[in-house]
Amino acid sequence: MIKSHFFAYISKIRWLQRWGLKRNTQSENVMEHSWEVATIAHALGLIRNKRFSGNIDANALAVAAMYHDVSEVITGDMPSPIKYHSREITDAYKSIEHQAEQELFSLLPDELKSDYEAVLLEKNLTDEQHLLIKAADTISAYIKCQLEINAGNQEFVKAAEQISAKLQTFALPEVDYFMQVFFDSYSLTLDELMNSNNE
Repeated sequence: MIKSHFFAYISKIRWLQRWGLKRNTQSENVMEHSWEVATIAHALGLIRNKRFSGNIDANALAVAAMYHDVSEVITGDMPSPIKYHSREITDAYKSIEHQAEQELFSLLPDELKSDYEAVLLEKNLTDEQHLLIKAADTISAYIKCQLEINAGNQEFVKAAEQISAKLQTFALPEVDYFMQVFFDSYSLTLDELMNSNNE
């Protein structure tokens, strides 16, 4: 049986730190971020289906979101201000990301490739999946900004403003629902969360 390095390779995303151009009170790695984006994307899919007459496979959405940044094990994490600095840089980086995805995909055993190509390769995502994963990614970034600001780190104030404005541009009712129902709790301590259950 041929051995594959696929999972060992992508597990290295735990060593990739996000927000590299900012001082952080608490570091965040790509693996942590990917888990959070997957859980939020899953919720957005369910909210769309339950509240807004959607028909998306929330489980497939969560899996695609879980893999949305694995190419960074090859490319590294490119800070957003640089990644989106110009159209040329954005296009070049996207091309590199797609090449990295293909390289990782090629490590999979042949009998598994058809199952992974729908969630690992961005080009195979539907427009709806892509939009909801991007929205979840943006919510995750906003949560990080607010946690840093709450810890007294003013380094994230401007980023929070920009990301908040970006969230509005999605104009997705499931995003509004998530923010209204779930977001405020992120600022609570564990003791506050536990005590709120007893009220």
